[in-house]
Amino acid sequence: MTDPPHGLPSSALLRTAYNALAARIFASVVSGTDFDDLRPSHGNAMEQLELEDGLRLTDLATRAGITAQSMGELVDDLEAKSYLERRPDPDDRRAKRIYLTDRGRKNARVAKRATANVEDYLAELLGQQRYHLLRRSLEDIIVAESGDDGQR
Repeated sequence: MTDPPHGLPSSALLRTAYNALAARIFASVVSGTDFDDLRPSHGNAMEQLELEDGLRLTDLATRAGITAQSMGELVDDLEAKSYLERRPDPDDRRAKRIYLTDRGRKNARVAKRATANVEDYLAELLGQQRYHLLRRSLEDIIVAESGDDGQR
């Protein structure tokens, strides 16, 4: 195990830890599955649709924190690979909504298991008390940055 990067700002530590854990989840999702045609960036779309299927492209992009153009490229690629499909928006004929296909839902189930395994890994690594403290701290940051005092 390497030494932690002391002296980095907390935001850099969060980003570095996120990147390491995201890479662990991605490797688990594609290892030994038929999802080896995915790239880590595809998770920006897949994760959002697993949380709420049938979003518009602009909503997907906003939730993932990327541009609509970047999200459009991801959605185009995932649609070509049969993970996603576009359907007419019942509320606005000009718009489309994006949905997981059967293959996309299967991938989401595998990703959910991989994420649960990472949660277990973190609890083991940190111990239950520190793990729960980490979760509470991250939740506090999210609430503070959302500006809505937890009202969602």
